[in-house]
Amino acid sequence: MKTKKVILLTGASSGIGYDTAMTLAKQGHSVYAAARRVELMEPLKEFGVKAIRMDVTDDDSMRQGVDAVMQAERRIDVLVNNAGYGFFGAIENVTLEEARRQLEVNLFGLARLTQLVLPIMRQQGSGRIINTSSIAGKMAILFGGWYNVTKYSVEAFSDALRMEMKPFGIDVVKIEPGAIKTNWGIIAAQHLEESSKGTPYEESGSRFARSMRWFYESNFGSSPTVITKAISRAVNSRHPRACYSRGRFSFFGRAAHLILPVRWFDAIMRGIGKVQV
Repeated sequence: MKTKKVILLTGASSGIGYDTAMTLAKQGHSVYAAARRVELMEPLKEFGVKAIRMDVTDDDSMRQGVDAVMQAERRIDVLVNNAGYGFFGAIENVTLEEARRQLEVNLFGLARLTQLVLPIMRQQGSGRIINTSSIAGKMAILFGGWYNVTKYSVEAFSDALRMEMKPFGIDVVKIEPGAIKTNWGIIAAQHLEESSKGTPYEESGSRFARSMRWFYESNFGSSPTVITKAISRAVNSRHPRACYSRGRFSFFGRAAHLILPVRWFDAIMRGIGKVQV
């Protein structure tokens, strides 16, 4: 029988976060689902999920969310940092304002919420931080430069934190999704088209955006439940792995990046954008 845990999970209004919140609540855990749009999490109440309004770019919002969980439960056993988004576009085209926002959401929000929860877990003598990274944190994706920067950073942040937290009995786990069938890829493709329009990258950006849509709309992508199961294992295992890579392209992408000469890998990545779909 699974031990009931108090879980705070961000990015729970859709996709992987929504599915994970529902699954963990069904398992008997006390789940606090956080997102900016609380109304989208209303159906989760049926499963016992408690919805919290939280913006991971707002320090007061994060403090209030953590305080709400502590007032109700007096502990936080697991933090699942799942909030994030992808803005694709050529590095020359993406404004630094947008690049900073992507870093704020995908990295600094994750880091700040972790800082707020760690003192609680250290006092408890136990806890678990689960960070949603990406295969994009292991290999560069054409037109995904700034998104890659955020996920490479999450990888390094998680690895360093894991070593720091070991003496305190706190586990740190990375989740690395590959191609998953959610709206994430569709939105990223739209951003790519918008940022490329009227620039020297318009033709190649449009082709790559079409390829991305095909990846995420067709049966090529894996179901979000693949990642939900990985997060569930990370939550429930007595000794979780340091990293769970799941979903289409996750293994092949990592292996290709490690084994192939750089020129070959670059050619494959650029070739994806030339596929007619």
